[in-house]
Amino acid sequence: MNRNIGRRISVWLMIIFLAVPPELFSQETEQPVVFKQEELEQLVAPIALHPDSLIAQILMASTYPLEVALADRWTKQNSSLKGDALTKALEGQDWDPSVKSLVNFPQVLTMMSEKLDWTQKLGDAFLADQKKVLDTIQSLRSKAQAAGNLQSNKEQTVVVEEKIIKIEPANPQVVYVPTYNPTVVYGSWPYPAYPPYYYYPPGYVATSMMAFGAGVAMGAAWGYAWGNTNWNGGDVDIDVDRNTNINRNINRDQAKQNLQQRGQTNQKGQGKWQHNPEHRKGVSYRDQGTAGKFNRVSSNDAIKSREQFRGRAEQGRQDLSRNGVGDRGGVGDRGGAGGLADRGGVGGGAGGGQLGGGNRAGTADRGGGGGNLGGSSGNRGGAFQGAGGSGSSARAASSRGSASRGSGGGGGARGGGGGRGGGGGGGRRR
Repeated sequence: MNRNIGRRISVWLMIIFLAVPPELFSQETEQPVVFKQEELEQLVAPIALHPDSLIAQILMASTYPLEVALADRWTKQNSSLKGDALTKALEGQDWDPSVKSLVNFPQVLTMMSEKLDWTQKLGDAFLADQKKVLDTIQSLRSKAQAAGNLQSNKEQTVVVEEKIIKIEPANPQVVYVPTYNPTVVYGSWPYPAYPPYYYYPPGYVATSMMAFGAGVAMGAAWGYAWGNTNWNGGDVDIDVDRNTNINRNINRDQAKQNLQQRGQTNQKGQGKWQHNPEHRKGVSYRDQGTAGKFNRVSSNDAIKSREQFRGRAEQGRQDLSRNGVGDRGGVGDRGGAGGLADRGGVGGGAGGGQLGGGNRAGTADRGGGGGNLGGSSGNRGGAFQGAGGSGSSARAASSRGSASRGSGGGGGARGGGGGRGGGGGGGRRR
């Protein structure tokens, strides 16, 4: 009898083994994809000469690309909020603190949101190897300094400590974000096959010099800037009490408790930064090895994230119907221009996790590709170069979306000729 039970168990184990997709087994053993050095230099080129504290926030936030896009859209819609009103509004958002901190730098948020493909790749590289990304930034700083293009001035202070190049604001209360041409500022670019990404804000004229726009005063949002680059350690350190003097209205005790429960910090809210997959909001990871390492959100959390995304997508559709297509940071339906796609969004469409994002002329198509955040084009003078898509494709996608939503009787209703329920006449089926 025991022999029969043993056979039955063996049969059931074999059935389970055959029923489980092989990728679930390989996920445990597959190692994260390693970025080549030329790829890393290509990715960090646009930000390597930013102040240290700002770089730390950018790197952490890049691992949460959907929240970055939402924060950019929210910032544009709430640009009038200042002081206590801004503090209260930010406390009501569930974004990662690093993402909230970038609300203080709309130019940076726009840069990251307009080219979500770059943002996701930067985040993937940082998740794969923090130290290698930080070392690559230091390497590019050394090249810029050797070329005579990185030095102290009225906007920034460049400090060299044991071969580590630090960039700090000349005035701790004001931060200047530099704009530069990466193909010039680092000297001769050694990788023709991997041209550097770059971003030019509106009004910038590319020259061989670094340019600084208006200084950014340390406002309420910067109270969430808890990370700081640890160049020697090759990681980002977290201190929840950092910048308390800038914003005393943040519930830091609750934040410390949450981080401590996750094993990320000590009781004082200090520790090494760790990626929180809950803030990934369902966006796919670059490879199965990385997914296996970080994608440990419970099914309830995953469902909650998807429901939150659907709610924001529905709000975006309502905004588009009221204001028309073209909200650069918006959340669009199917072929909606200028933001995150619904059907082609996280986990949707043929792309399996594609999230279409981009600039004003961009479009997130339903059949998007392979799990990356879809970068779109239409540079408008302030976008990264080298992205796919075009303004005409955005208009065509918009027309299709408008026709689908706006068709009457036979095409748009649930039971109509072109609707989900089939049938004719546009009425509900009885």
